[in-house]
Amino acid sequence: MKEPINELIILRIHGMDCAEEISLLKRELIPLVGGEDRLGFDLLNEKLTVDTLSLDVSQADVLAAIERTGLKSASWRDGGAASEDQTFWHLHQRSILTAVSGLCGLAGLIWQLTFGGESESVPFASIALYCVGILAGLQMVLPKAWRSLTSFRPDMNLLMSVAVVGAVLISEWFEAATVAFLFSLSLLLESWSVSRARRAIASLMDLSPPIAHLRDAAGQDRDVAPADVPVGFTVIVRPGEKIPLDGRVTSGISGVNQAPITGESVPVEKETGDEVFAGTINGDGLLEIETTKAADDTTLARIIKMVGDAGSKRAPSEKWVEKFAAVYTPVVMIVALLMLLIPPLAFDGEWSVWLYRSLVLLVIACPCALVISTPVSVVAALAAAARNGVLIKGGVFIELPARLKAIAMDKTGTLTQGAPAVVDVVPMNGHDGAELLIRASALELNSNHPLARAIVEETKRRNIKITPADDFETIQGRGASGVINGKTYWLGSHRYLEQRGQETPEVREQLKSMQEAGRTVVVIGNDEHVCGFITLADAIREETRDVIRQLHEAGIEQLVMLTGDNQGTAKAIAQEAGIDEVHAELLPEDKVTAIERLVEKYEYVAMIGDGVNDAPALARASLGLAMGAAGSDAAIETADIALMSDDLSKLPWLIHHSRRTLQIIHQNIAFSLAIKMLFVILTFAGFASLWAAIAADMGASLLVIANGLRLLRGNHGG
Repeated sequence: MKEPINELIILRIHGMDCAEEISLLKRELIPLVGGEDRLGFDLLNEKLTVDTLSLDVSQADVLAAIERTGLKSASWRDGGAASEDQTFWHLHQRSILTAVSGLCGLAGLIWQLTFGGESESVPFASIALYCVGILAGLQMVLPKAWRSLTSFRPDMNLLMSVAVVGAVLISEWFEAATVAFLFSLSLLLESWSVSRARRAIASLMDLSPPIAHLRDAAGQDRDVAPADVPVGFTVIVRPGEKIPLDGRVTSGISGVNQAPITGESVPVEKETGDEVFAGTINGDGLLEIETTKAADDTTLARIIKMVGDAGSKRAPSEKWVEKFAAVYTPVVMIVALLMLLIPPLAFDGEWSVWLYRSLVLLVIACPCALVISTPVSVVAALAAAARNGVLIKGGVFIELPARLKAIAMDKTGTLTQGAPAVVDVVPMNGHDGAELLIRASALELNSNHPLARAIVEETKRRNIKITPADDFETIQGRGASGVINGKTYWLGSHRYLEQRGQETPEVREQLKSMQEAGRTVVVIGNDEHVCGFITLADAIREETRDVIRQLHEAGIEQLVMLTGDNQGTAKAIAQEAGIDEVHAELLPEDKVTAIERLVEKYEYVAMIGDGVNDAPALARASLGLAMGAAGSDAAIETADIALMSDDLSKLPWLIHHSRRTLQIIHQNIAFSLAIKMLFVILTFAGFASLWAAIAADMGASLLVIANGLRLLRGNHGG
């Protein structure tokens, strides 16, 4: 007995450009591995993953099964990104055969018209040219058709092959050659369209630079591959260069173009302490960056992996089309057979006439346009979203935003900026606002506390000079004190004010009203009295109000805030933003419970958050969305969609993008089926020909592909 292979078998399947190849592979591999869940198909990268964990299945068994489909496979080396080991023939085989098929068919027609005279018989030279054209057009189709026939599972390859052979048997040589050429051309165009979508996503790979300027332990700079840079080491990024790895700026100031990762159109100013992403482009300054992630764990690497995996997570429409085609194709074969037999046997019709009409029916009934339309649309939609800073982890998630009825949102870092900012400066007892900020900043200048940083930043924003306090002393957990211009001042919380015994009824009332409004209050005073207050709050994002309004206009019935913050703060933010419902002081498990209640009521519910504590709720929602740039790794990994720019306005954009994708998919399905029905009627009436049928089928394929590729623009409003 063979020893089980406890690993993933990863292969490149050459020519896997269509759902039809995937169906062929499934037929052979599912009986071998015992279930579809063990197979992963990435149409964009021609990649097949087979999970053989605990199975008595070797790689040789898998390769033999693939060989039976007529497809060629190769080991997936180094991610399978390169194809330089393929010959010119392998790379251009489909194009060359299609060209030969068309030229020979045309040459055969010219010879027939020139030397055939008025005779009904076709010259031998024309027949020879037609045969070459037919064989060239069907060379890549016949092996699949034979497999389809012997497995009693008819597909479009068998339909076309039967139509061509039937046309040859009734001496319709030109039509047989035309059908073979047009079908080969439609497959070539289909392959081209998938390749275009493949290139749109593969261009992400080009974002990462090939070298990094590493500063080693000895202080020497040398060029290495980004994969060879350890975490915690310093890399130098010169003006205009791409940043090779995720990291934190340790020296330098520069504007960084983050559009490739976050979709932000304006460069973001980066200075010491700021985070930067691999694949973004440095501006005019020289940056020294301490790496925080290895090359295979950067934000860019995760995006590339997630988008690559997206090809195997198919949308509901794709699954429906595949199931429909699986039933539709054999039904068409039966109908064509009945069309051939019943009129001659029951109504004394001519065999040649009804054989021809049954062949036309086979051609026009080919579900090629129907099958290719949906995956092309989905892939184009995924690529457009990625370019707009919205990372969708699979086709299965592209349709969900269109169906949403309710959206739950975390507060901190999602609706708000995630960091406190000064809201108001309230001087008392003869002091003014500038004086209050000077004294608070003098005491907070060297503190790393978020409230201290916010006060210092506000003072700098007002162009007020800051001088550090003398004899500075931290009062652990309560505040700080120091000497400013020879006088002692203190700074602290409401509790510290109470401990000092300097709280008056007037001060108590003011503090109470500020805290009820969701503000954090810092009190400044001296030994004589309270000098005033500085109130701070986690301010809502600039775009939040507009986004909430746009979501309501887009038909979202209920917008809910879920937060662990206190009730007062939550209500203040919700009222300011326009949120419908608020749940505050929640633990992570409470957020999950709230999501479950929303799902019961509305069915399709999204959760958007950025923290580790949001991950369980993201997983429970119908659709999980993470704020990607500042969000935790747990939230990003758990979510189905990540907004890489932390721009909430991408949320209504996503809903409109999803609805447009669904609209185009439905248009393509309806158009494909309408063309089929029209030609079926024309065939029964005797008005359709073989070449017109294949031309209509190819035209339908091109139109639905072009319609789907319109999604690549992704520039519709929302």
